[in-house]
Amino acid sequence: QTLLQGIVLLPLRAICITFILLLAWLVASIATFCQPGRGFLPLQGWRRRMIQTTLSGLTRTAYFVMGFQVKVKGKVASLLEAPVFVAAPHSSFFDAIICALTGMPSIVSRAENLSTPVFGTILSSLQPVAVSRQDPDSRKNTVAEITRRALSRGQWPQVI
Repeated sequence: QTLLQGIVLLPLRAICITFILLLAWLVASIATFCQPGRGFLPLQGWRRRMIQTTLSGLTRTAYFVMGFQVKVKGKVASLLEAPVFVAAPHSSFFDAIICALTGMPSIVSRAENLSTPVFGTILSSLQPVAVSRQDPDSRKNTVAEITRRALSRGQWPQVI
């Protein structure tokens, strides 16, 4: 019986996750279409709300479909209380659930990740701080950008 459930559930879950991923790509594409100040100005208004609510909900749904249920104990710190979140060791796909639970904050990511198909568009909608491993000044620039966003008094989303 367990084998039969696996034979049925695995393709069903794969189809659902693929559909959710493509829907997330569509939402991210709409939210960033003709974005003013692309990458230099924070998303505002309906664009930011769309990312925060829809993309967060789709990410939670994808994890639920994969069989993960996450319960949050306590209260997530507001943007003014904590402009920067630290999630460690941030080395797996579980980082996305942290993003979904905290309202889709900006993240720090390798610049190469922005050019991957589908995921790059979704990642770009979070307005990440891109780190280039080829640029010797990248570490200094990353720290400066995180500091600039943290001191923006709520104009930029939280950084994780």
